[in-house]
Amino acid sequence: MNEQTFMKLMQLLPKSALSTVVGMATRLPAPAPVHRMAMKAFAKAYNVDMEEAEHALERYPTFAEFFTRGLKPGLRPIDPGEKVVVSPVDGRVSQVGYSDQGRCLQAKGIEYTVDELLGDKEAAKPFHGGAWTTIYLSPRDYHRIHAPLGGTITGYAYIPGEFWPVNPASVKNKQSLFCVNERLVTYLDTVAGKCAVVKVGATCVSRIKAAYDEVITHTGKPGKVHKYDSGFQVEKGGELGRFEMGSTVILLFEPQRVIWDDSLKEEAEVRMGRRIGVIK
Repeated sequence: MNEQTFMKLMQLLPKSALSTVVGMATRLPAPAPVHRMAMKAFAKAYNVDMEEAEHALERYPTFAEFFTRGLKPGLRPIDPGEKVVVSPVDGRVSQVGYSDQGRCLQAKGIEYTVDELLGDKEAAKPFHGGAWTTIYLSPRDYHRIHAPLGGTITGYAYIPGEFWPVNPASVKNKQSLFCVNERLVTYLDTVAGKCAVVKVGATCVSRIKAAYDEVITHTGKPGKVHKYDSGFQVEKGGELGRFEMGSTVILLFEPQRVIWDDSLKEEAEVRMGRRIGVIK
């Protein structure tokens, strides 16, 4: 199937309803033999490294718990460097750069604005001209999201939206893909200034859950922006949330605060906790 045919099919597919159904199915307990068979088939199909999983496969009572599994202690050491920015996730770099007057690159020939991404011009202003990167999480990856720097969680924004796939075909063809899909943005004050961690939903990403508050997306509730009075302290590498199925994370920093490592380039593989840049 070529990309144009795929995109036409996606246009017709009831993506939100499908994501709801898939999400409900993944959270339902199933008879043990059927459950184990489904998880084993998924792990084999996507080459999931179960040696890294916190528990043996049969210990997960639902597919959703298997998918959002933790890792064995010590597998993702956090770079302790005081000025080191670490990857918030396991994944692969889609794009990386410094926003030009608030514009970021989605794919060759396709740009979007930070204003569109955050859905709030005032919230977006601090990030115009700053470092940004987009990291794609495949189905085989570890699906928890962590803080790239220590600091204070100052608030969040839940932005309801569509459920387009975030695979390469969609990224290369769907205008402003990350700005039309559902998002959960976590705002932090860090030693590098303000930071936004944007978690982007996708087809069959039934929900995004925050780790610091009772926030769960795609439950029929309206969008919400919330600022904390005192905020929550989070250490570098501390958990911010998790995806129920795979998707994309976009990091945003203020201008002249973070410099990306030369190794952080398109298609580069990253691991949570490893260095991806430094504070200027």
